[in-house]
Amino acid sequence: MDLIPVPRVAVIVVAAGSGTRLAGGAPKAFVGIDGSSILRHALDGIAAAPPAQVVIVVPSGREGDARTEALSVFGDRNELVTVVAGGATRQQSVAAGLAALWADVDTVLVHDAARALTPPAVFARVIDEVRRSGAGVIPMRPVVDTLKRVADAVVTEAVDRTPLVAAQTPQGFPRAALEDAYARAGAEHTDDAALFAAAGHEVRTVDGDDLSFKITTPADLDRARHLLRSGAPAASAAPLALPRVGTGTDVHAFGGDAPLRLAGLTWPGEPGLRGHSDGDAVAHAIVDAVLSAAGLGDIGTHFGVDRPEFAGATGEVFLRRTAELVAEAGFAVGNVSVQVQANRPRFSARRAEAEAVLSAALGAPVSVAATTTDGLGFTGAGEGVSATAVALVHPAR
Repeated sequence: MDLIPVPRVAVIVVAAGSGTRLAGGAPKAFVGIDGSSILRHALDGIAAAPPAQVVIVVPSGREGDARTEALSVFGDRNELVTVVAGGATRQQSVAAGLAALWADVDTVLVHDAARALTPPAVFARVIDEVRRSGAGVIPMRPVVDTLKRVADAVVTEAVDRTPLVAAQTPQGFPRAALEDAYARAGAEHTDDAALFAAAGHEVRTVDGDDLSFKITTPADLDRARHLLRSGAPAASAAPLALPRVGTGTDVHAFGGDAPLRLAGLTWPGEPGLRGHSDGDAVAHAIVDAVLSAAGLGDIGTHFGVDRPEFAGATGEVFLRRTAELVAEAGFAVGNVSVQVQANRPRFSARRAEAEAVLSAALGAPVSVAATTTDGLGFTGAGEGVSATAVALVHPAR
């Protein structure tokens, strides 16, 4: 195998954010867009850009996940990739990336993984301008909204947007000057260009791209999914062609005020289950398994206690909405198998009925099995119900 030339350019991929505002059930970079994570899509664009050392900065404990993503993107060029743990702030994370640069690197790009759909041409423009000018370089887009200055919810004046631009990433810098700026930084800055300018260095601009928006909120994630389905990002990898499998488990204790709802059915004479919704552990386990298989987080992401519209909702409501979410992400549910562990109720007489209700709600075949635990554990003691599901999803044709 031919040796890969040592690149003079490095891209530090900042992927250490928690993703609190995104609420995707995982650190932001590892939340799924379609069949792939935000980080995977960001790496797709970088792999198609000019050759570079790639330093991925991730939350501590997620290094292995990042290496797996990098291997799937770079293949036999995986030796170009280094993965390091980030710090408590973005600035600390970039500093950790700088410390991992190879000696031959003289141009450094810092890129937010959350700008996952950035086209490779933007990377090339930034690199070319850094080398031409010797300055820091940011991709930018013009500000198109009308701007107002507000005090106490009252508009005080209009703001001229003519000299304003919206900054994007990757932001590029001569390595020596960037390391000097980091060594002298005495405060946190909103981005690397601000830190670089605070150290007295010039920052120039090149054209960015509308696809390089930052995925921060659930609405941004929906926008990215729509763009991927429409085929807009030129550098994005195609959705994964193979089926995907996910597992889900849910547990609820007896003691609810309402009649027992389980496996989409009402069970007269049986004690109810406690829960934010109807406590249907079988339906909830199916939801978790399907969402996991599609890379869409978990039941708390989409139906948690912060979503009052789902308070008291039945399991069928959850299943129908889950089917919609999976379809929006470009998948279809193949089938689901779920096992119930409980002393009661007895499923044998109503198994076919439960399978029919669950299958209709999900829009895919669901099989149900039930067992006891020989008196062991909380289910054996009759304190509640546990359910475990396995789901298969595949790219929608």
